[in-house]
Amino acid sequence: MPQLGESVTEGTISKWLVQAGDHVNKYDPIAEVMTDKVNAEVPSSFTGTIKELIAAEGDTLEVGAVICLMDVEGAGEKKSAISQESTEAVQTETKQVAEEKTENKARYSPSVLKLSQEHNIDLTQVAGSGKGGRITRKDLLKIIESGDIPAPQQTMTQPEPVSQEKPAVRAQSKSSVSSMPGDISIPVSGVRKAIAANMVRSKQEVPHAWTMMEVDVTNLVARRDALKEEFKKKEGFNLTYFAFFVKAVAQALKEFPEVNSMWAGDEIIQKKEINLSIAVATDDALFVPVIKQADEKTIKGIAREIHELAGKVRSGMLKAEDMQGGTFTVNNTGSFGSVQSMGIINYPQAAILQVESIVKRPVVMQGGMIAVRDMVNLCLSLDHRVLDGLICGRFLQRVKEILENISENTSVY
Repeated sequence: MPQLGESVTEGTISKWLVQAGDHVNKYDPIAEVMTDKVNAEVPSSFTGTIKELIAAEGDTLEVGAVICLMDVEGAGEKKSAISQESTEAVQTETKQVAEEKTENKARYSPSVLKLSQEHNIDLTQVAGSGKGGRITRKDLLKIIESGDIPAPQQTMTQPEPVSQEKPAVRAQSKSSVSSMPGDISIPVSGVRKAIAANMVRSKQEVPHAWTMMEVDVTNLVARRDALKEEFKKKEGFNLTYFAFFVKAVAQALKEFPEVNSMWAGDEIIQKKEINLSIAVATDDALFVPVIKQADEKTIKGIAREIHELAGKVRSGMLKAEDMQGGTFTVNNTGSFGSVQSMGIINYPQAAILQVESIVKRPVVMQGGMIAVRDMVNLCLSLDHRVLDGLICGRFLQRVKEILENISENTSVY
């Protein structure tokens, strides 16, 4: 199972394109795989004959798991060339790994230690999946989600740890939902499971905070409405309000690079490229394709990419590379009428901006006069490990300034 995008940990076999006995060439597509981020065809890594399909359609497997077996052309000759020396070398390496396993297991990263302390997990009872048996953050997240948390071993002086109640509470909440006549049971798809896992991970690991700013976009609305018909005839796609917001965010990120950062345990990585993830929803899933180097694109260029990426999502043609490299997410929640919301951060990014619905409201202008203006709320969720209110306030203020200064002279080209 390949990794089809950043932070993707598993995929679902939606359709096999080959059967046992089929001959395939290297790079021929052999299966369609669905994740929370992308639907993609998986190419063969070798030329040979499919021997057995290990995974069935609908099965969800972790990245790296075996999905099929094949006889690779020329593999038999290579096998016969393996010498006794290489076999002994493998045995020696296996022995060394076994000897190092205990030592590596005892070396914990800061993120592993923090998670274990927050959830009262006894690390000595955890089997690590990392190199040499080292315990990874992924190992702990699986334990936390399952609710089967290994509590510290008891001594005569230790009280009963409170954390032992958690598994019982979780198990009860899982089984407390009973079906009644007329209820409909909907199986959870692989995409929905992956979305749920990523959302839980973001909320468990990231200390979310949020702030909102009100923006007067009357001039933006007038400029877009004046251009939209001519633009559609000339370019063949719509000039949306959202393109103006994405451009303003990209410009502000260039001026406030701290917001374009990620948490990496013992350091903060400030990203050089400004690659904006945009949320695109289908009937049953949410995808986040990426506009690469958004700060270098015009409003027209951004509008074109929004149109093309949204089309790929809805036609099922989105590729893994369309989802990779995002550094900040902009979500157009206003498209379905929302006026205020708090987004869950797209892990491992440090912030997500919700662009709410543009609504007409009476506003007190300078001099005390009241006028009807087009107003929008911008809601920013932030990772408080990386960002503080001051820098985020300045960032939002700059986005507001850019949007409110759009005029009839603003070019989209």
